[in-house]
Amino acid sequence: MKRILLLFLLLPILGTAQIQYKTVDSEILNESRSLMIQLPASYEQNTDKSYPVIITMDGEYLFELVAGNVNYYSYWDEMPEVIVVGINQKNSRKKDVTYDADTNLPKDDSADFYEFLGGELLPLIDKNYRTVPLDILVGFDMTANFINYYLLKENKLFQGFINISPDYAEKMPHWIHGALAKSQQKIWYYLATGTEDASSLRKKIIQFDKSMDSLPNPKTHYAFDDFKNARHYTLPGRAIPKALTFVFSAYSPITTVELSKLEKEDQSPFDYLVDKYETIKNQYKLDIKTKIQDYLSIASAIEKTEKWEDYKKLSKRAAKEYPNKILAPYFKGRYYESTGKYRRAIKTFKKAYGYDNVQGLTGEMALHRMKVLQQDFGN
Repeated sequence: MKRILLLFLLLPILGTAQIQYKTVDSEILNESRSLMIQLPASYEQNTDKSYPVIITMDGEYLFELVAGNVNYYSYWDEMPEVIVVGINQKNSRKKDVTYDADTNLPKDDSADFYEFLGGELLPLIDKNYRTVPLDILVGFDMTANFINYYLLKENKLFQGFINISPDYAEKMPHWIHGALAKSQQKIWYYLATGTEDASSLRKKIIQFDKSMDSLPNPKTHYAFDDFKNARHYTLPGRAIPKALTFVFSAYSPITTVELSKLEKEDQSPFDYLVDKYETIKNQYKLDIKTKIQDYLSIASAIEKTEKWEDYKKLSKRAAKEYPNKILAPYFKGRYYESTGKYRRAIKTFKKAYGYDNVQGLTGEMALHRMKVLQQDFGN
C-alpha cells in the first residue's frame, strides 16, 4: 500500500462530537485532499468501543448535513454512533467522478480517485481510528453514480450505498441490479428522488426502482423514496434522515408495530429480544447492551402473552447488563407473582426498592406491588 502523509489540524470541539480537518497527501492522486472527520462524542472516553464509518462525497456541503443527522439519531439511540468522513470535492468533483462515455467506467483521473478512496482513504481511516467492518458511502447526482462502482466488486469494501438523485451512467442500472442480485454479502442500498427532481435523472431512477421488484436476494436490503414536491437540491435534506434510519433499522428500539405483532403471535418475547441483538451484532458488527426501552417493551409483551417464564430469563439478562438497575429484581418479582410464588414475590419487590430507577419503572411501583400482595397473601 502506498504511503500517505497526514497533516493534522484539529478544530475546536463542536458540541459533544469532535470535528477535525485533515489534509491528506495522496501518492495515487499526486495531490493533497481536504477531509472533514467527525468522531463520536464517546470516542475519547470509551476507548474499548469501535464504530462504523460513513464516507460522504461532496463533503463541502453534504458533510454537515450527514454529521448533524448522525448526531441527532445517535443521541436518541435510533442508530449507533459512527465516524463521519467528508471528502471536499469543491475543486475536483468533475474530474473525480467523470466516466468514459463508451465503457461507462472510470478512467484517468476518476480511475485514480476510485483507487484513492478504496485503496488509500478507507485503510487510512481503519488504521488511525477504532472502526468496525461496516462502511457506508453517500453520494449526490454525479457522485452518487460514482459510489456504485464499489458495488460492482465481488469482495465489496462498502456495505451501505446512499444514492440521492443519482445521475446514472447508461449501463449502471443494469450493473447495479446484477450486483445486488448476486451479492453474497449483506448490502443496504438506498435510493431517493423527488417529484420535482431533474426530469432526466428522475426517469432513470423510477425505471431502476421498478426493476428492483424482481430482486429476491435476501442479502440485499433495498429502500426507495420519491419525495413529494422535492426539488433536486432540496432532496438531500429529506433523504439523509430516511436513509440513516433505513440502514440502521435493525438497531433502533423495538417499535409499536413490532410490539403489536409480537403480542399477537405465539413467539417467545424473550427469544425475539435475543434474536434482535444477535442481528445487531451480525449486521453491524456491534456488541451492545440491550436498550432499557427494549427491556420495557419485552416486559409489556410478556404481560400481554402471559409467557411468564420469559420474565425469569429477562431478569437474568438484565442482572448481567444493568446490575444496579431495578430491571432484574422487578422482572423476577413479576415472575414469582405470576407463577403463584407470592412470598418470594413480596421479598423480591421489597429488595427492588433499593435499586436505581429507570424511566417507566421505579421503586415505588415495586413497593406498590409488594403492598398489594401483602394485603392479599400476608407477609
